[in-house]
Parts: sequence; structure tokens; C-alpha cells
Amino acid sequence: MIVYLVGMPGSGKSTVGPVLAARLGVPFVELDAEVERAAGASVRDIFDREGEARFRELEAAALVDVARRDPSVVSCGGGVVLEPANRVTLRATGEVVFLSVPLHVLRERVRPASDRPLIREEGDLERLFKEREPLYREFAAHVVDASGPVEEVAAAIQKELLRWSA
Repeated sequence: MIVYLVGMPGSGKSTVGPVLAARLGVPFVELDAEVERAAGASVRDIFDREGEARFRELEAAALVDVARRDPSVVSCGGGVVLEPANRVTLRATGEVVFLSVPLHVLRERVRPASDRPLIREEGDLERLFKEREPLYREFAAHVVDASGPVEEVAAAIQKELLRWSA
């Protein structure tokens, strides 16, 4: 089984993912790292030089590649669910878990910065949350509160997956 972690920047996908993978005894894959490896450039550089549309193309190609790595836990970029083709790939090849975190907690975890292509200014996080949160919630097969400690979140995901598969 492939477990895809989706959610807002700061929801814990990259920190919970390795812990969950260890608990499940499967490899961990960071989708953004796969994009960077394939492109030979950082996510920020891709956005700066080629734009978001090109990044989304590279992300979709990396997702198709990663979807062949069963079993695994995959930390997806926050915008992976924006592309309809990605939603088809995610649903057809694994279990999608939305790491739900309230906006006030995300504000504590994420600050605007030059290395965050879509969260560079005040208000960007709020705008992304408003756009994406309903889509994550509607799309994901599983919703897990990810506002707590990493180990607790990983345990909650594992419990949710076991409950579903029983």
C-alpha cells in the first residue's frame, strides 16, 4: 500500500512521513525531493526560472513515478491535489491522508520566506488555506488531526489506516 500525505505547508507531511514509514516498515519518499532530483534544480529555482505551471508538470511526472513504489509513505507537496490528473493518480494507487491543521497552528509553524515560492508575504498562507483546505477535505479518504506531536500524529494515521482496512 502507498500512503500519500497531503495538506498545507506546515501540516507536518515531511516530519510525520518518515515516522509513519518507520512504523509501517516501508520506505519514505519526499515528492518535492523527487522533483528536484529529476529537474536538477530546487523547487524554489524551478518556480523562479520556469514558473508554477512547469513545476506542476514536473510534480505530476514525479508522482506517476512514485506511484510505482508500492509500498511506501509519500509526502506530497501542498499543491499536488490542484491538478485533476494528480487526484486520479493518488486515488488509483494509494490511500490519501489529509493532515488537517487549524490555521492558527499553521501560522505558528509557517512564516513567509523567500524559500517558500507560494508563501512569501503576509496573507499568502491564509489565501492558500482558504483555497486548498476544502479540496483536501473533500478529496482525501482519511482526515487526521496533525496539530499534535509527530509520534501521536503518526500513530493516529496508522490507527486510521488499520481501522479502514479491517
